[in-house]
Amino acid sequence: MHRQSAAKIAAAVNAGDTSAVAVAEQTLARIEAYDAIQRAIWISRADREDVLAAAAAVDSRIAAGEELPLAGVPFAVKDNIDVAGLETTAACPAFAYAPEASATVIEQLLAAGAICMGKTNLDQFATGLNGSRSPYGVPRNAHNLAYVSGGSSAGSSVAVAAGLVPFALGTDTAGSGRVPAAFQHLIGFKPTKGRWSTQGLVPACRTIDCITVFTDDTADARLVDGVLAQFDPADPFSKLRADSPVTVRRIGVPRRDQRVFFGDPESEYLYERALETFSGLGELVEIDLEPLLEAALLLYGGPWVAERTAAISDMLANNPNAIDPTVREVVEQGLNYSAVDVFNGIYRMAEIKRHADTLWGDIDLMVLPTTGTTYRVGEMLSAPVALNSNLGRYTNFVNLLDMAALAVPAGVRDNATGFGVTLIGPADTDRALLDVADAYLAAAQLPSPPPLDLEGKMQTVKLAVVGAHLKDMPLHWQLTSREATFVGAFETAPNYRLYAIADSVPPKPALVHSEDGAPIKVEVYELGVAEFGSFVVEVPAPLAIGNVTLADGTSVKGFVAEPRALTGARDITDLGGWRAYIAQMA
Repeated sequence: MHRQSAAKIAAAVNAGDTSAVAVAEQTLARIEAYDAIQRAIWISRADREDVLAAAAAVDSRIAAGEELPLAGVPFAVKDNIDVAGLETTAACPAFAYAPEASATVIEQLLAAGAICMGKTNLDQFATGLNGSRSPYGVPRNAHNLAYVSGGSSAGSSVAVAAGLVPFALGTDTAGSGRVPAAFQHLIGFKPTKGRWSTQGLVPACRTIDCITVFTDDTADARLVDGVLAQFDPADPFSKLRADSPVTVRRIGVPRRDQRVFFGDPESEYLYERALETFSGLGELVEIDLEPLLEAALLLYGGPWVAERTAAISDMLANNPNAIDPTVREVVEQGLNYSAVDVFNGIYRMAEIKRHADTLWGDIDLMVLPTTGTTYRVGEMLSAPVALNSNLGRYTNFVNLLDMAALAVPAGVRDNATGFGVTLIGPADTDRALLDVADAYLAAAQLPSPPPLDLEGKMQTVKLAVVGAHLKDMPLHWQLTSREATFVGAFETAPNYRLYAIADSVPPKPALVHSEDGAPIKVEVYELGVAEFGSFVVEVPAPLAIGNVTLADGTSVKGFVAEPRALTGARDITDLGGWRAYIAQMA
């Protein structure tokens, strides 16, 4: 399945090169085919007859001479946004209701010619950043089904990543419109608070909620924003659209000691690569993230969690068992805060916001990792609160401090999941961030998103071997017996030393990290996770398996050594590799 372009569909329908009905039929076929891979991305879908009738109405409008900005463009809607004719559940069956009218943003999209295909799955009550907190199933990363899709706008992100629809609405209170975009190679556009109406949205934290959009490119994000950025008198938090320009001179990035990647060297490497590209657009300036991180903690670890409690207080009081246990654990904490706590939190947040506002005098925008890492679904289910919190490190503060944000792709991990960065600017810099994103993406020349995972990828691990496991060496059979695939011959980064361990049978080397080192030749193989585990069990002391950095900056698993391995060992670093040593010995 190929990703769709809203702009191209609308242009073709407006020009009469295709019809909205034809687009709708193709979309229905794609959705039905993908059901065999993931049905959990949807909670409800529009009836086929209703979809085709809506498409026929669009064709009639085109025939009558109208030109519609979203003519015939299919889209999906996160199921905490009201769509007339479809239930709103917020991923809680006991909460479900039939809205009498659609949310303002839905009315705007339909008026622009778009076709609603259905309601997508989410972390219940939009409480989560991973997508696993729903009784309707767990939407998974479209490019690797073992990994989380990101949440809470889980189903919406997968619907776009899988090529089912060109765009899908999500929401963003703590990062839900950005985290899934990063994991699935998408654009995640989070407008300034009040830029898009939230009338008809089930609130999470009503004062900071935003409706967002996932697209495959910035052009479609602009297109949707052009339709939705309107003042809505029915929404007390709506405001008149404003577009502030940004001249990129100085780009804020976290201090090195504040760049946390939760043990994920691949994410760290991809972030550094992204910063290299951004350094061509402006001067990189290290900033202190600590006040922003404090604001983020107030969202879930302070009185702002009480606003989530207020949103579902009736259900929490009268039917608590209907709430997902992890969501209930989070939301119940809001009952512990007093009005005094809330006001003290407001005062502290005002102080932090004043600090944040002063940042814009020193920098023009920030570029942060969208997340520091990603997780498998099984890992997330085992530690749902701690790992979810990790995903929000760089996202939770944005709405609290009234900032605009745009998540963009920044690389592909070896497991096919995406790594992304978020461009963050002051309120009303939404369009300017899109322009900066265009410049970055043009300069970065990122690879296309990897193929969809249609049957579940076997999880693999890359392993660097340096000695007796090299091809034609005595222990190479331990790799071939596990059907290891040869990836290539490489060199390490120039900060390793190589030693021949004394009295080792067969002879084995010890690879040791050292600032006073040199590149060492290695071979890299790829094994299944289970096979890798069985291999590690057989590694004898004083050797061990750790992380080895290659010359291109990537990190793979590889042989390392305990200090005792160097007792009586010969330093053979100057030979550059184990083969040269064996040849010398012969």
